[in-house]
Amino acid sequence: MREQILVVDDEAEIADLVGLYLQNEGFAVCKCHTAAEALESLAREQISLAVLDVMLPDMDGFALCRQIRQSHLFPILMLTARVEDMDKITGLSLGADDYMTKPFNPLELVARVKALLRRYYRYDGQEKPAGQEELQVRGLYISRTGHRCSLNGKELSLTPTEFGILWYLCARRGQVVPSEELFEAVWKEKYLDNNNTVMVHIARLREKMQEPPRRPQYIKTVWGVGYTIE
Repeated sequence: MREQILVVDDEAEIADLVGLYLQNEGFAVCKCHTAAEALESLAREQISLAVLDVMLPDMDGFALCRQIRQSHLFPILMLTARVEDMDKITGLSLGADDYMTKPFNPLELVARVKALLRRYYRYDGQEKPAGQEELQVRGLYISRTGHRCSLNGKELSLTPTEFGILWYLCARRGQVVPSEELFEAVWKEKYLDNNNTVMVHIARLREKMQEPPRRPQYIKTVWGVGYTIE
């Protein structure tokens, strides 16, 4: 069965263009022009990844992203015509996995979609991982085989990106992992200066783990270097 990509953009020309490039790469595409249409499609279709425009006529893409994350873990790629860093931080903090600014290169978008899906299958247990498959750190349990994570017996609902970050840190317990290394290991892209993507995802992870921001018990910040789990 082909992976189906949900494309949500109120500009029909952009939705058609994105859909055409994705279909040329073998994906099935479900195109919607409003958030309401997208939610209806999610209820009846098996979606593997969503491409969401921020500016929609009935609900902005951030709100739609938040609503999707209440029940779905598949990757989300946000599109926006705005270039402010705050838009990127907002999208990532609500559970988006990646972000592109319009105008964009359709070939780059397809490459991002493929990279997100590879990471999703890798951390969602749909590919058999090599090496160690389960880790435990002081009440924190994480398993790659079933994309399961729990803290003191309570299940944590993590996106593939969040899961990838936590697994990478747990696998290197006691080591300080630089932000650059963490980004390149999880996102499979070159780290650029002033990239706060890792910081936003770490903050979201701490929130899900109910960690106090100033005195976290698990994911600790080593200022100017990176992150560690002791």
